[in-house]
Amino acid sequence: MTIEDECDINKAAAKAVELVSKGEAQFLMKGILGTADLLKAVLNKEAGLKTSNLLSHVMIYEVPTYHKLLFLTDGGMVPYPELKDKIGIINNAVKVAHSLQIEKPMVAPICAVEVVNPSMQATLDAAALATMNKRGQIKGCIIDGPLALDNAISKEAAHHKGIVSEVAGETDILLVPNIEAGNFLGKSLTYFAQAESAGVIVGAKCPVVLVSRADSAKSKLYSIALGAVLV
Repeated sequence: MTIEDECDINKAAAKAVELVSKGEAQFLMKGILGTADLLKAVLNKEAGLKTSNLLSHVMIYEVPTYHKLLFLTDGGMVPYPELKDKIGIINNAVKVAHSLQIEKPMVAPICAVEVVNPSMQATLDAAALATMNKRGQIKGCIIDGPLALDNAISKEAAHHKGIVSEVAGETDILLVPNIEAGNFLGKSLTYFAQAESAGVIVGAKCPVVLVSRADSAKSKLYSIALGAVLV
């Protein structure tokens, strides 16, 4: 193993990106430097790893009370995604799911309510995404929405509300309406539900493993493993 000794944060981030560009490393992982410092190097127009694809953050949670892995996106990269951004975010998450042998992931664009409300943009986007999926414009997954969090992960909750959906209670990917919702929900799963997790930014030339400095050693190890799978 080679250790590159660099004390300056910006130079360290640039060096890490350079090593990937040269093929001497396969993916990046954020250490104790700030996320913005790492992404500045990743997004550098001349030496960075940006592609034409949207970059988005995908977290995968192992929740003790849920029957399968639960993906959450995007709680770490795109602050306030518009409809076109959400398409890219879903496509990125679906690629990660496919890499983990989930052939047809169930995607739930979650909102405060499970009905379309013209005054709530998230519900309009969710309905549009579901329609686009049915018409083959978003492939490789099944999307239904809008769904509230309870009926996205609980068949019983969906039944009580009269919601008929193959995604309800079987969700693989939760699409949140904005970065705040994703951040709050993700931390709630970690601290209230005792979930272990793995996190990565996708859409660049290589996976960028992005974890919180407060995450457990196990979650950091899972994130490294996820990055290796995605190379």
